[in-house]
Amino acid sequence: MTTVIDGKAAAASVVEAVTSAAAVLEQRGHRKPGLAVVIVGNDPASHAYVGAKSKMAKQCGFNSIQHTLPEDTSQDDLMGLVASLNADPSIDGILVQLPLPKPLNSDPVIQSILPEKDVDGLHVVNAGKLAIGDTKTGLVSCTPAGAMILVRQVHGADLSGLNALVIGRSNLFGKPMAQLLLAANATVTIGHSKSRDLPALAREADILVAAVGRPEMVKADWVKPGATIIDVGINRIAAPERGEGKFRLVGDVAFAECKPVATAISPVPGGVGPMTIAMLMANTLIAAYRAAGETAPTF
Repeated sequence: MTTVIDGKAAAASVVEAVTSAAAVLEQRGHRKPGLAVVIVGNDPASHAYVGAKSKMAKQCGFNSIQHTLPEDTSQDDLMGLVASLNADPSIDGILVQLPLPKPLNSDPVIQSILPEKDVDGLHVVNAGKLAIGDTKTGLVSCTPAGAMILVRQVHGADLSGLNALVIGRSNLFGKPMAQLLLAANATVTIGHSKSRDLPALAREADILVAAVGRPEMVKADWVKPGATIIDVGINRIAAPERGEGKFRLVGDVAFAECKPVATAISPVPGGVGPMTIAMLMANTLIAAYRAAGETAPTF
């Protein structure tokens, strides 16, 4: 019987732990954790996502601040806002919602965030710490950190002897996910668009993580029997059966055909997605504990 991994339940467990740890911090005489979210422009999807993040932060008992900037904000003005948030002692975490509208350049903005406030885990200092196997003193990118919690639910913390394949090599997910699997003692391969025989690599994987943004690319004959599949893709495809102009969300894995082959599989939606916001809350809490000179909880 294949286990369908419940990302919503896992995320709720993280949020519950964050909420209680935030209360403990206040009981010890420290201020509330502070999260500042910056959004530029009018993209509806970005606004919906930022709204969900702000709502969750309040639910966790955080001081949540949102800065909504117009579409025509200059690079200098955006960098100036980040500098002011860096200098604000009441703010533990700074998140700049991506993508930024053109012609803004996101990289200098992200790299200008203080590493200890970089709750998205995208600063080169945090990426570098992860690359040398330091998972304790930096901040880890939220989606891979959340995906690892789902992997640990199935396999435990030690992945010794297991082969893992991460399909996708992005800085946002693929590379940090591979580093986390490696830190947990898995034997890790990164597959990508230039890999010679991706299905053959996939058939060797005890843990298969797909993050390429191609709807239902991973088919049943790619999957090693008994593998664990973590599907990070989120793709909108036409769903005429639901009515004209309707869409449905699917992952990078053909769920219905792969599920019988796997031991465990994360669905889309309801798998990795909910973990991303939960781990953003966890990173903000960790940053707040460190800023207060307290030992941060682990997730």
